[in-house]
Amino acid sequence: MFIAIGLFGLGPVELGIILFVILLIFGPKRLPEMGKAIGRTIRELRKTSEGKDEEEEEEEEKEKVARKKKKG
Repeated sequence: MFIAIGLFGLGPVELGIILFVILLIFGPKRLPEMGKAIGRTIRELRKTSEGKDEEEEEEEEKEKVARKKKKG
């Protein structure tokens, strides 16, 4: 019995075939460039999502301070 391992239920054979096709399409010289670009994109997405969380927290704190000033 074959157990599916990996991303989206793809096994190692399927992942190998996909990587081989990508290598054929883009060539060995472009793969490192593509990897760097993907890494930068993921890093930027993380920074953006973390930044939004910090901004939301700051806005909530400002609203709390404003409410306290109105009450007091």
